[in-house]
Amino acid sequence: MSDKNRLELFREKRAEQNKKVMDLDHLGIKRFFNMDTNTYRDGALSTQTKELLGLVASSVLRCNDCIDYHLEQCAKAGSTKAEIVDALNVALIVGGSIVIPHLRHAADTLDFLEEEGTLKTD
Repeated sequence: MSDKNRLELFREKRAEQNKKVMDLDHLGIKRFFNMDTNTYRDGALSTQTKELLGLVASSVLRCNDCIDYHLEQCAKAGSTKAEIVDALNVALIVGGSIVIPHLRHAADTLDFLEEEGTLKTD
């Protein structure tokens, strides 16, 4: 069994798969990825706020890969654990009880981020 945690494996797999997607060399795909990246830059809303919004949307849409991605981005943008948990509460209210398994997944990922020192605890 690997010594790597689930989040580390996700990061590696995501990077490998993103390279494969980019190697397809399709202009439309590249434009979409660029648009996605640019959406989360500071604008009328800060990057931090936009990443929290992305986390809420990902939770309601029930995409664990997206949840992990946005949790990492939230931490990198400076969100505290309390802010992230508050955003996850919004996702739970908006999405209802079907979000609970994904909330569990998010709580697990928050533990990984805390263990590695990526997440501010307040």
